[in-house]
Amino acid sequence: MNRLILAAAVALCTAPLHAEEVGEVGVDWFGNDIIIESIRDPEVKGVTCHLAYFDRGIIDRLQQGNWFEDPSNSSIACTQTGPIELGDIKRGKGGEEVFRESQSIILKSIRVTRVFDEANQTLIYLAHGSEVSKGSAKTSLSTIPLYQP
Repeated sequence: MNRLILAAAVALCTAPLHAEEVGEVGVDWFGNDIIIESIRDPEVKGVTCHLAYFDRGIIDRLQQGNWFEDPSNSSIACTQTGPIELGDIKRGKGGEEVFRESQSIILKSIRVTRVFDEANQTLIYLAHGSEVSKGSAKTSLSTIPLYQP
């Protein structure tokens, strides 16, 4: 139990990487929106990702209950926005978290993880939900080739 509390405290105190909201598209009369954020990879210069996710409005929260949680569904697209310079990135199969945004008060988030496919010289960006008690199969993937055609 103490480990769970410690993990939650660390998650709350960890500063998220900067994302800039670049779009907000209304999807219904209940105030629900799709938010689009621009995220620059802090360890790989020249790569920008755009993450889209659902943001519940106040009317939807009143109707559905569950005040403190948004769905962790998301979509991602990444592109080269300048000369690519790899910094000190993790090269293991588990990759490295690039971005995290909370979707509930404490235990649910959308995450972007970077995996380096060294054999194919490709950066892979995976957007996925993360929860303490149950994982989600809902994922979105984007790749950036590092070779020059």
